[in-house]
Amino acid sequence: MPRDEVRRFRDNLQAELDGTAVYDALARAESDPKVAAVYRRLAATEEAHAEFWRSKLRAAGAPPGRDRPSARASTLAWLARRFGPGLVLPVVARAEARDSGHYADQPDAVAAGLDKDERGHARVIAAASAPGGMAGAALASLEGRHRGGGGGNALRASVLGANDGLVSNLSLVMGVAGAAADGRLILLTGVAGLVAGACSMAMGEWLSVTSSRELAQNQIRMEAEELAQSPDDEKRELVLIYQAKGLDEATARRLADQMFRNPETALDALAREELGLDPEGLGGSATAAAGFSFILFAVGAAVPVLPFLFTAGTTAIALSLVVSGVALALVGAGTSLFTGRGMAVSAGRQLAIGFAAAALTYGVGKAIGVSLT
Repeated sequence: MPRDEVRRFRDNLQAELDGTAVYDALARAESDPKVAAVYRRLAATEEAHAEFWRSKLRAAGAPPGRDRPSARASTLAWLARRFGPGLVLPVVARAEARDSGHYADQPDAVAAGLDKDERGHARVIAAASAPGGMAGAALASLEGRHRGGGGGNALRASVLGANDGLVSNLSLVMGVAGAAADGRLILLTGVAGLVAGACSMAMGEWLSVTSSRELAQNQIRMEAEELAQSPDDEKRELVLIYQAKGLDEATARRLADQMFRNPETALDALAREELGLDPEGLGGSATAAAGFSFILFAVGAAVPVLPFLFTAGTTAIALSLVVSGVALALVGAGTSLFTGRGMAVSAGRQLAIGFAAAALTYGVGKAIGVSLT
């Protein structure tokens, strides 16, 4: 047996031993018996995987090595037992997401179904690490809290989009003003900054939404292939996820059986529960998102430019600072709606940041203007 193969067996064994130790600790620390049962099943699966790699090592005539959890896994297990699952779940979720494809290029592991188990573990732990834990994720789903998230995200995007345009164009206008440019040049620069920035934001948003949609479509396609090839495995994963959301095993199985009566319903359920995707939405319209971004940025960017349409010189600069200051304060107050901070504090902070950026670019513009004259 090549040394590289023996090393691979031992590395895989170590990873499974680590997973067993951490899931066992999570099960011991979990107060909800149904959730603890899910962790115990995950630990049992990891131990079965460990035994698979031990058998490989025995067949190769090689000792298994340390055959105990690593220091990192032991530390995570101790933290889970000492402070509860919530402290370590985000770490475990990131590790599972990172390693979910670990076995994809190992034919012996794929043949034994280890790769599917690991992907299922990543999905279950992703549900576990949601805000409020597994039970919290179940409540949020049952009560429809996630449906209200769209409004909050739209509000946040609106405020921050307008803020980007406001701060960037205020800084640009003040930089040109610092160079002692005349009003017409400042106005031209401001309008150019508005159009260029809005176009850039729109294109970036279009690419972001389009890429997300294409990624989601590819994930759903892969899920459909797995469903066609291994429907029983997919049903077991769905049962585990329903248990992770607080349902008892019998109810979870009944719900999964109902979903799997129709292949389209099963795929829809798997996409929503395993992948966290809405097959009907998939991120919304890229064109609408781009247009929304363009308008928001343009609205913010127009504020510091407006005074230069009606006046010039120091009067225009002063008015630009005044109206921009009011807009910055309003944006800061708007951010308090989704940050929970006081409006006065948020407004003052936003005002300070925006004026600091403007002062910096004004100084740079003045220095460059002096050096060029």
